[in-house]
Amino acid sequence: MALARKIAYNVVASTIAKVCATVLALVNIGFITRYLGVGGFGDYATVLAFLSFFGAILDLGLYSIATREISRNNADEKKIMSNVFSLRLLSSLALFIIAPLLFIFLPYSEDIKKGILIIALSYTFSSSYMVFNGVFQKNLRMDKVTITELLGKIIQVFFIILAVKNNWGFTAIIFSVLWSSMLTFGIVVFLSRKYIKFSLKFDFDYWKSFLKMSMPVGISALVTFLYFKMDTIMLSVLKGSEAVGIYNMAYKIIENITFFPGMIVGLILPLLSMYVFSDKVNFTKIINKTAKVFIIIIVPLIVGTLFLAEDIINIIGGKEFLISANALRVLIVALAFIFFGNLFNSILLSANLQNKLMHVLSFCAVFNIGLNFALIPKYSYMGAATVSLMTEFLVVALTAYIVSKYVDYRLSMKGWGKVIFSGLWMALFLAVLNNLNFIYAGLGSIFVYGLFLWLTRAITIREVKSLLVSPR
Repeated sequence: MALARKIAYNVVASTIAKVCATVLALVNIGFITRYLGVGGFGDYATVLAFLSFFGAILDLGLYSIATREISRNNADEKKIMSNVFSLRLLSSLALFIIAPLLFIFLPYSEDIKKGILIIALSYTFSSSYMVFNGVFQKNLRMDKVTITELLGKIIQVFFIILAVKNNWGFTAIIFSVLWSSMLTFGIVVFLSRKYIKFSLKFDFDYWKSFLKMSMPVGISALVTFLYFKMDTIMLSVLKGSEAVGIYNMAYKIIENITFFPGMIVGLILPLLSMYVFSDKVNFTKIINKTAKVFIIIIVPLIVGTLFLAEDIINIIGGKEFLISANALRVLIVALAFIFFGNLFNSILLSANLQNKLMHVLSFCAVFNIGLNFALIPKYSYMGAATVSLMTEFLVVALTAYIVSKYVDYRLSMKGWGKVIFSGLWMALFLAVLNNLNFIYAGLGSIFVYGLFLWLTRAITIREVKSLLVSPR
């Protein structure tokens, strides 16, 4: 199968699986919010924030650097993956043992503390299978991972429905995350052995040299957590569960959309690593096409959410959460910057500039935490949403500057004007017909947007064919 066709297949298959998984995740949120209420959902969001916290402190950059290293010419894939998997498994088990010490003194209920311990065990499985994503990325078979994750999400939804119908309580809801992680871990590890016959290896000299490369990325992951999830923990301590529930009703919607830039960037990272020093033309072409795909997706997301935020919140979380609508409007703009932040981060990683990335993200983390401490006490969840927007903008501005200076790449905005013009017509449609039913408004506005993309030739048949037909 030609390279372009394999990429296109992976994008389509992974997108379909991820979209289905996102829908299921939103169904999960719907059941959980209606079952637990605002405060209970806030407790749930607080527990999940610790899943991100565990991931941040023990990321160590293993996944990203393993993906990069096995993508190099003549890489010893078995040695790399065997050692990385062993390192990840050992560090995850160590975390589970020491996890209780990390939250024992925090002012949380017993349910939350028990939930955090369950999440720590869940992290052992989820983090261990994620290191193999690089294997599937290199072989352009990320569809296998996304379909497996979809299966895990189906199991989670099924378990949550049972928990809600039988009134099993808060802890059972948290256990659904563990069962999903265990299932996904087993299947991904089994499938990965088709490509690499790995085993447990404890080459401490290799660990030392690998960690020297990966630690800047790991530190970057930690500081990313500090501005990406620390706001939830700060809200839980400073404002309580209800503020966390209101904020995370909006934030979970955004979080479930961020799969797309992460998925696309994950697919192109091996190619960027391959071309960054050897083929600047293809390197630039891949980035420009990715950026155009991003802007085509971002525009309708922002326009649609600005007009339909209340409807979106009502459908997913229920009327009790309508107060989250304005936070969602702020966060949807932040999402636009998250797309491009992912892209610039991957460029820096492919060019071995992870140290520069670490410095940028560290500065942004300090900026985020300081501003959250200033705004959350007065503005609560709206303050947290505003800080998220400002931080994501800062990440894009600084990483774009570093990429321009050290990689000699400047983002091409060719064709963006037509996309934005199409988005303005979509906005006009929603503004004039603002009393339409949500489904009609959503479908109609997307039709208008697509129509003007076609009329202005913002995206051409030739561009579509370039993804589906192998270049000669």
